[in-house]
Amino acid sequence: GVCNSVFKPMLDRIEQGLEAERMRQEAFERIKPGAEAPDFTLQNTEGAQVSLSSLRGRYVVLDFWGSWCGWCIKGFPELRACYERHKGRFEVVGIACNDTDDKWRAAIAENRLPWINLFNPRGTAPEEDVALRYGIRAFPTKIIVDPEGRIAEIFVGERPGFTETMDRLLK
Repeated sequence: GVCNSVFKPMLDRIEQGLEAERMRQEAFERIKPGAEAPDFTLQNTEGAQVSLSSLRGRYVVLDFWGSWCGWCIKGFPELRACYERHKGRFEVVGIACNDTDDKWRAAIAENRLPWINLFNPRGTAPEEDVALRYGIRAFPTKIIVDPEGRIAEIFVGERPGFTETMDRLLK
């Protein structure tokens, strides 16, 4: 039958895609202010493993972005200004998605991103895919995690209010 035919790889990919979409939907419903931020570990530019739990005790902004995303790039100056203004009082963790290693590294250099930069490789198994586990549906998405590891606020797209929220939280 079809299950053992030349269509099997295609059917497997479709099934995997449906499973990934189901996981994204579940995460999307779970990832809300007040909820615990799922821990994860990804590689930084030096090849070291960095986990979210290692940053516990301070505010962390998870910035889901890609070198291919114009709005992500447009938002960097404002994020950098906020980062400089509150130097050492919170951490930014850039999580590059749907990117190649080369384009990711080039974008970090070009946009002078001074914070922790992590790579969420394309083709990662759904249960390991950080963007999937956070239910990310649009880029950029910024998720503010509080010092206790709970989600404080979510900003989808390049919308106003992010900087004001950070200023208020870090007062």
